[in-house]
Amino acid sequence: MSKVLELFDSYEEGSGSRPYVEERSGIVRLRFNAFDIQSEMRKSDPEELILRYTRTMAEGLSLVPDLKHIGMIGLGGGSLQKYCYRTFPTAFISVAEINPAVIEMRDLFRIPEDDHRFVVYCEDGADFVRRYRNEFDVLMVDGFDKRGQPPALCSSLFYDHCYRSLRNDGLLIANLCAEDHLIPRIRRGSFRNQVVAKDCEGHYNTVVFAGKGAVLEGEGLQGK
Repeated sequence: MSKVLELFDSYEEGSGSRPYVEERSGIVRLRFNAFDIQSEMRKSDPEELILRYTRTMAEGLSLVPDLKHIGMIGLGGGSLQKYCYRTFPTAFISVAEINPAVIEMRDLFRIPEDDHRFVVYCEDGADFVRRYRNEFDVLMVDGFDKRGQPPALCSSLFYDHCYRSLRNDGLLIANLCAEDHLIPRIRRGSFRNQVVAKDCEGHYNTVVFAGKGAVLEGEGLQGK
């Protein structure tokens, strides 16, 4: 048992969403409990997208040309943030993370420091998205705590604010974990039928692509 795992009980007892980090076989993991993995990083390749759902979410970035501003809700171990930072060197990346303990661990996951094109805000994702209008080319939502997806990040009002925060032909990419009942909610709101959901084989995750304008038309995304 690793030293980090020995700390698990003290973090778990009455600590809410206090995260902890474990390392095994060169893989660093962020967890809120012993059952779910929030993020993984291979120390030999810190920018690799290990978890399947992160690769599925990243696929959607190719649907929007000339990315200028990427919004992200949920920092975790920064897998998608590092991918975007490397892959889109001219894009500005704004990240909202409500849990200061997660932000404190950013160095362990080699997440870039804040600079002229990358900023992490310690802020509720629902408040974050509400203060933008017609701003993001892509908004990626991957916010979870110990109990799962917070209610504030899956309400009809939240998804309407996501829609409003996107530029014309912008794209929402949301990770839903065992929350398929949210797909009709997204479809009934501002996005209407511009929604495609893709299951991640072998996982509980479903990734939703919801377009503003015609961004999804003719792209041939296969989903449900």
